[in-house]
Amino acid sequence: MRYYDPKRRDNPGDFFPMPKAVFRLGLDAGEIAIYAYLMYCEDRKTFQCHPSYATIGEAVGMSNNTVKKYVDSLERKGFIFTEPTMAVSYTHLTLPTT
Repeated sequence: MRYYDPKRRDNPGDFFPMPKAVFRLGLDAGEIAIYAYLMYCEDRKTFQCHPSYATIGEAVGMSNNTVKKYVDSLERKGFIFTEPTMAVSYTHLTLPTT
């Protein structure tokens, strides 16, 4: 595991875009964690990613059922689209600015 050293100059490749608006949209902490992980995984050209619920859960410290609950919630709210497979596929939407 690599640890973050705030004194070291960061490599631009160590970051991913996360819209500031995500904190003003009424999402709870679990939804934000899942959304952030999907943003981390997404292909910047196609805006898609395909992690399994198990992969997401391992990354954010949640069970598969909890991940599914939050993924379903994000889809209902229009933040992601999923395909009916064993893995999650989503298309990043532009977040509202309100």
